[in-house]
Formats: sequence, structure tokens, C-alpha cells
Amino acid sequence: MNWSFQLYSARNFQPWAGVLKMLGELGYAQVEGFGGVYDDPKAIRAELDKNGLAMPTGHFSIDALENDFDGVRKIADALGITLLICPYLVAESRPTDAAGWRSFGARLAKVGETADKAGYGFAWHNHDFEFKRLADGSVPQDHILAAAPDVGWEIDVAWVVRGGGDPLPWIEKYGKRIAAVHVKDIAKPGEGLDEDGWSDVGHGTIDWAGLIQALRANSAAKYYVMEQDNPNDIERFARRSIAAAKTY
Repeated sequence: MNWSFQLYSARNFQPWAGVLKMLGELGYAQVEGFGGVYDDPKAIRAELDKNGLAMPTGHFSIDALENDFDGVRKIADALGITLLICPYLVAESRPTDAAGWRSFGARLAKVGETADKAGYGFAWHNHDFEFKRLADGSVPQDHILAAAPDVGWEIDVAWVVRGGGDPLPWIEKYGKRIAAVHVKDIAKPGEGLDEDGWSDVGHGTIDWAGLIQALRANSAAKYYVMEQDNPNDIERFARRSIAAAKTY
């Protein structure tokens, strides 16, 4: 498998040239972009090429996707991104009921149509809030995906768990729409206290061996992306995570 790496994980370990060199040497074949690497796409592309890395996926804000798609397209083309991913909705903009989440899903559907016409794939990336039950007992993620039936899903398994969900039924239900996977782990009790409770992949509490099997069997995922939101040692996280993943 071509393991990827979400560069957001390394935002505090600059410069990017050093990060990309390390990732190439550790055996990663791909990286995933985010806003922090889009200021000088040509320079980043040169470093990617130098280190044998590709950037097939990238995160772009809902604001950029809705209001500056031409700008998104220029960045994507410069970096080789073919799957555009909307990664987040700020707390003050989040709906509080099912109708609101369906309305947000409709916004994503419209972006997806624009992306498709321009030749890109498009997906939504979850955090934990999409799995917090609403007053009527329903779950926002169901409403989002129902209102945007042609939009893919980059499933962040660890955030599903933190939101109170069980990843396996979600993988079984929406597997064919899962275009990418964030491979992230949750620390064991008492560990990862200075890393927001996250862990190196394969060293935490999530059954990644079983989940990778389920994803291979039930999903359409092409990209498996390592991420740790707040690592204290980027080289250790990147090295131990890909070593564990290669055993699955």
C-alpha cells in the first residue's frame, strides 16, 4: 500500500523541506496537503518531487471551496491534488438540528458538482461533532451523507470513536463512499497526556489491524493517511506508525 501522511501533523516541525525528506526516507509514498503548505505550491511541489512523494489529496476550507474555487484549482493543479477534501466546520457555524445538517450536506453536494465538472473528486472529512446525537436521536453524519449522495467520505476513525461511534457499522454502511482514511490512534489510559490523548498508530487503543481488513473488504478507499494532531516527536510518530501499518 502507498501510505500517506497528513502534513498538518508536522506543522510545528519546520521547515517543510526537512519534513518531506524525512517522510521519503521512512518509506511514505504520498502526503496530504492542508492550508499551511499552500502559500508556495511550486516550492512544495519541487520538494515533493525531490523526495519521491506525491500529494493526491488535500484539505481545503468550505469558504475557499464555495467562494474561491479557481484559487483551489490552481493550488491543486500545482501540487497534483486530484481529491479535494473539506475538513471542518467551525463550532459557531455548526447546525443544531437535522434540517440544518441536511442543509449543510446540500452545500457540500453543490461543491461536489463544481469539483466533478472540473475533473476532481470531492469528499467530506469528519471530526467528532458529526457523531454527537441530536435532540431527536439522529446523527449529523447521516444527514450530511444523505443530502450529498455523490460526495465521498474521508473517514477519520479516531474521531468517530471520540464522538461516541463504532467505526465498523459506519464502514459497513457507507464503505463504497469512503474515498480515504485517516489512520490515527487514541492513547492508552495515562499515556499521550502531552499529545492531546493521541498515540502513534499501532501503539494505542484502536484495533487498526482489524479495521484495515474491514476497510479493504468493504470500502472504496484509495488513500490511507497517517495523522496525529499534536505529536511531540514527529520523526518517532512517522517512523513507528508506518512500521506498524506495514504489518496490517
